[in-house]
Amino acid sequence: MVIVQINYRRPDMPKAQWDARYTEATAAPFVSLPGLEWKIWLDDPTDAQLSGGIYLFADRAAAEAYVNGPIVASMRANTTLRALDIRIFDVRRNMSELTRAPILPLPLAAQ
Repeated sequence: MVIVQINYRRPDMPKAQWDARYTEATAAPFVSLPGLEWKIWLDDPTDAQLSGGIYLFADRAAAEAYVNGPIVASMRANTTLRALDIRIFDVRRNMSELTRAPILPLPLAAQ
């Protein structure tokens, strides 16, 4: 399991306008994203205007495909998103399970 963490400073716009952008259509591309187990959407309620996401992928190949794919490419090209920071982490599963991380048991690879 691999975590992708993406953070950025969102565009300077009223919060209500920013919030209106989050619809089922916005989430739709993630529902069938290969290897994505879940995504948590992040927003900082302060004036820092930070946003982002935490993504759990089944494996590093799926995580890297996402980071190098069209969704992240459009984020990189979006000049209104500032301080874009993208990181890939391996999950320390044993410790995460001890602290009740929302990690589902992933199916074993076909033998």
